[in-house]
Amino acid sequence: MGRAELPVPPHFDPGRVAEVWRVPYEERAAQAERFARDHAIAPASEDEARVALLLIDCQNTFCTPGFELFVPGAPEDSRRLAEFIYRNLGRITEIIATLDTHRPAQIFHPLFFLDEDGRHPAPYTTISAQEVEQGRFRVDPALCQALGIDPSWALRHLLHYTRALEERGKYRLTIWPYHAMLGSLGHALVAAVEEAIFFHSVARRAQPDLRIKGTSPLTERYSALGPEVATGPDGEEIDRRDQELVEKLLSFDAILVAGQAKSHCVAWTVEDLLRDLGGRADRVYLLEDCASPVVVPGVVDYSQEASAAFRRFAEAGMHVVRSSQPMETWPGMAAAIAA
Repeated sequence: MGRAELPVPPHFDPGRVAEVWRVPYEERAAQAERFARDHAIAPASEDEARVALLLIDCQNTFCTPGFELFVPGAPEDSRRLAEFIYRNLGRITEIIATLDTHRPAQIFHPLFFLDEDGRHPAPYTTISAQEVEQGRFRVDPALCQALGIDPSWALRHLLHYTRALEERGKYRLTIWPYHAMLGSLGHALVAAVEEAIFFHSVARRAQPDLRIKGTSPLTERYSALGPEVATGPDGEEIDRRDQELVEKLLSFDAILVAGQAKSHCVAWTVEDLLRDLGGRADRVYLLEDCASPVVVPGVVDYSQEASAAFRRFAEAGMHVVRSSQPMETWPGMAAAIAA
């Protein structure tokens, strides 16, 4: 593993992290080859201590101004993240990136529901179990036919679902703007981050692992590791935990986590991971300056929830660090990167 931080390659333009553009793959591949030779960067397969960088939903839909669920602060997070990848090319063994992936008819999109007046609820509406019981919200019967589900079952599922969220201390069911739509520009990785991932792949001879999440129409999936609710009202499976990803992450000596949003998909992924670590929470490093909470001015602000989650993770033994700090200064990391 590389012993020292590397310079950021000259092709990186921090002024473009908030823009959408095409990565010039052939040019970057040649540059990555030269960069690896010039800095004696070994293939990832030779790493004695294996470090995973888990990137949660670094997509235009969350990170690029003007897109559907833009997170304030995300462009600077993207800049810091790309620079971190370049500076630590020789230390990161594998990059695992999740992609929030949706279609119009999903349980958190307006199209799924009708209110008492037969209208779709507005984005950022929250739906409680009590409101479902009172008949204030129901699943659109026409949509039930399109999804191949019975309207009476859909109502039972909605009541079961909202109760399950509340009983487990999850966020209430939230209607989000249409976002991360499969095949859209919003679904794509931020170009500057994608470019850094590609550059790492070529320089380290390492295949990135891109993970689709959130495709089930009947449940939310903030966490990369599993759904908010996995079963329907009769115990039937509607989505399942990604046990293969859990086991893969646990195979690394260190797990670095960044992405969007700090209050939702990052927080719930880390929360899920914490339960699987078996007393080894100390191998997780949360890049706090590469993640920001959901904030919609005048509508919702999850800053406090995000901060509380990161405090809880630190108390459990995880390390909350900054990407600008050299990795060798992180608690417990010096021995690994000196290998």
